Amino acid sequence: MSLSNKALQLDDEQRLLHFLTIDGLDRSILTEILDTAEGFTGVSERTIKKVPLCRGKVVANLFFENSTRTRTTFELAAKRLSADVLNLNISASATSKGETLLDTLRNLEAMHVDMFIVRHATSGAAHFIAQHADPGVGVINAGDGRHAHPTQAMLDMFTIRRHKGEFVGLRVAIVGDILHSRVARSQILALNTLGVSEVRVVAPQTLLPSDARSLGVHVYHDFDEGIRDVDVIIMLRLQKERMRGALLPSEHEYFSLYGLTERRLALAKPDAIVMHPGPINRGVEMDSKVADGSKSVILQQVSYGIAIRMAIISMVIGTQNLRTQEAAV
Repeated sequence: MSLSNKALQLDDEQRLLHFLTIDGLDRSILTEILDTAEGFTGVSERTIKKVPLCRGKVVANLFFENSTRTRTTFELAAKRLSADVLNLNISASATSKGETLLDTLRNLEAMHVDMFIVRHATSGAAHFIAQHADPGVGVINAGDGRHAHPTQAMLDMFTIRRHKGEFVGLRVAIVGDILHSRVARSQILALNTLGVSEVRVVAPQTLLPSDARSLGVHVYHDFDEGIRDVDVIIMLRLQKERMRGALLPSEHEYFSLYGLTERRLALAKPDAIVMHPGPINRGVEMDSKVADGSKSVILQQVSYGIAIRMAIISMVIGTQNLRTQEAAV
C-alpha cells in the first residue's frame, strides 16, 4: 500500500476517517481543518476550558517514541473536547515483553477505544494501525519515522494564516535538517497544496534528500540568499538522533553557516516571522535574540497546536458519529 493512500483517510463523502499524512488531501480539506481550529482558539480562554463534542469517547495516546510537547498538546486537545484519555507508557508495556503491535492493538480495541494517536520511529506505523484497526476506530499520526508529521504541519499552516492572512503570494523558507525531518516533508506538501507562491529549502547538501527538487521546492545552500526577501522562515531542529555518520561539521561551524542571527534575519522582509517546531537548540539553529525576539512566533505555534489537534480529533470523531447514524437509518 502506498503511504499516500487517499482512500484510507477519507470516506466516500470526502470526510476524514483518519489523519495520517498531508499527501493526497486537497486544499478544501486542509482549509476545513484550519477553519475548524479557528473556532476552537477561544476555548482556552474560557473559565471552563471544555466543549462536549467528544463526551463518552475514549482516546488512547500510543507514543512508541519519546515526546513531551506533542503528547501533551494531544492530551489537552482531547480533554478539552471532553474525551476520556489513556496515556500508554509503551516502553513499560507488553510490547517490550514480546507482544506484537497487532496484539497490543487488539487488546486496546477490546477496551473500546475510539481513537488511537500514534507516534512511532518507523515510517508507516500509523498507516499499518489504520489498516488493521476496527472500522469504527480513528487513527491520527503524531509522527512516524522520517515520513510525516501532519498535525505539526497543520499547526504551522495555522500560524502562518493567523499572521499573514492568505497563503497565495507568500515566499517561505524552510532551513536546516531537511533530510531527517518528517515535519519538513509535511510542511512542503501543505504549503504547496495551500497555494504558497514559493517554497524554499535551505541546507547543506548532506542534509538534503537526493530528490529534494522533485518535492516542489527551490533549493539553496547559501543561507543568506535562501532567506532574502522571504515572508516566513521555518527553522528546523537538527535530528542528531537520526543521523548516520558525519553529516555535519561541528555545531559551531553549522551555526556560522546556517544559524539564524539578527543580521541574517534582516535579509528577510521587514514583517517576516520566525518559526521553529521545537525543541530549539539555541546557539546551534538560532540565536536566543532571534528565538525570543519580536518576530518569533514559536510560542504561538505551541498554543495553536492545541486548537489544530482539537479540530482534527473532532472531525474524525464527527465522521464516526455520522457514519453510525447513517448505518442506523
